[in-house]
Amino acid sequence: MTVERPAFEGLRDRFGRVATDLRLSLTDKCNLRCSYCMPEEGLAWLSKQAVLSAEEIVRIVGIGVDRLGVRELRLTGGEPLVRADVVEIVAALRAAHPDLPIALTTNAVGLTAKAAPLKAAGLTRINISLDTLHPETFAQLTRRPFFDRVLAGIEAADAAELGPIKINAVLMRGINDGDGAELLEWCLERGYELRFIEQMPLDADHGWTREGMITASEIRDRLSEGFTLSPDPRERDGAPAERFEVRPRNAAAGDPPLGTVGIIASVTEPFCADCKRTRITAEGKVMSCLFSREEVDLRDLLRGGADDDEIAARWQDAMWVKPRAHGMGHVGLGAPDFVQPDRSMSAIGG
Repeated sequence: MTVERPAFEGLRDRFGRVATDLRLSLTDKCNLRCSYCMPEEGLAWLSKQAVLSAEEIVRIVGIGVDRLGVRELRLTGGEPLVRADVVEIVAALRAAHPDLPIALTTNAVGLTAKAAPLKAAGLTRINISLDTLHPETFAQLTRRPFFDRVLAGIEAADAAELGPIKINAVLMRGINDGDGAELLEWCLERGYELRFIEQMPLDADHGWTREGMITASEIRDRLSEGFTLSPDPRERDGAPAERFEVRPRNAAAGDPPLGTVGIIASVTEPFCADCKRTRITAEGKVMSCLFSREEVDLRDLLRGGADDDEIAARWQDAMWVKPRAHGMGHVGLGAPDFVQPDRSMSAIGG
């Protein structure tokens, strides 16, 4: 990709944003089939040769940290725990970058056996997807009967002190949209931070509709029936989640909060102006935005003998042309310039 851009340090775009948060996918494969992500029969997975090797991952992260100002790393998928060398990857990254915050997003199906090794390898903390506390609803959403394995994985992460543990939940109309308050109470009791995520048009079936999604406004209204929410006084600082302190519905003035809850309103209350994220897919392509249809290949440079300066420059080129916003607008898919990406969330890496 050839662009005319001024010389600068870091991952800067034309609108003054600087990306310091790297989301790197370890694999496109997943052991669940969540309806808001992929079809029941799964997808055509990348070959082992197509996916970045452990050594290539360590090199890319090193370029990001040492040359381009990356300050946080999140390992994603697909489901990153299905990758056999995930613990070794974390250990190598930690050895190379002793002070780098390294997080991992997982569905927790395989976490029971890996939580303690990941902690020992140097993982900082973990995000876990859990949309309901009801096994039958879980099976409906994920098309897999692994609810008990997920709960066991969460408990293992807690025991390994991979905290603060964040629980990610997507509410689907007519399926689990009534489960939000129960999930919140469950998380508050255990000291987990719950984050609701608006369903985004990143499903492989392209079945998303604006009318069908549960909006951030609806989530706040439903939670407020049982709790009092007030803005978290901490600085948001480009974080995707808007945080709220949570208190009992009948709390007296001055009562301390029970905890916090976050809401990621990518569709109806976008935060593109403060975005600090850069993404690399499992096969080494830079995506400047989760909804981008433009991808810039770093893998071929890695395997073609390019030096670190060349790779860093190509990465900067990719981020320089990052769009001002994802194009959905404040009312959903009404914006004329929005086109749903061909890739689903699992293929991009959240």
